[in-house]
Amino acid sequence: MGSFGFFGPKTVFQGATELNLDAKGRLTVPTGHREILLAQAEGRLVVTAHPHRCLLMYPQPAWEPIRAQIMSYSSLERQTSMVQRLLVGFAKDVEMDAAGRLLITPELRRFASLEKQVMLVGQGSHFELWSLEAWERQIEQIIAQGDSLLPPGMEKFSL
Repeated sequence: MGSFGFFGPKTVFQGATELNLDAKGRLTVPTGHREILLAQAEGRLVVTAHPHRCLLMYPQPAWEPIRAQIMSYSSLERQTSMVQRLLVGFAKDVEMDAAGRLLITPELRRFASLEKQVMLVGQGSHFELWSLEAWERQIEQIIAQGDSLLPPGMEKFSL
């Protein structure tokens, strides 16, 4: 497994887990991930919008260099300012409570169309959070790609 800076070589978030948001919009982080997030980031995360209409959830220390890199580009360039508005503009600092729950703000829930059922998907250094319906559509699109799924440069990739 590769290294992810602050978290070291053994911290890789992977796997997809179906979860429920409670009536207040809180998500209970699965126990295995919760323990790592508490130990390595004191339970602090940053949740933000992704252009694919899901949410990104980064341990706060892993988000900081990403935010700095995004903000190092000129906001006078139109596409750059759009990316900054999306990623930094939606970014919310959240902290796990004693029960391992994270509050997903109404703005972020609305952006990603999150209702009760969601999918938490590990992506190595961070998580994606999808509505269950959007996640199922994503998987169907991936399967429909068949042999043409791999982009240029990955032709020799094999499992």
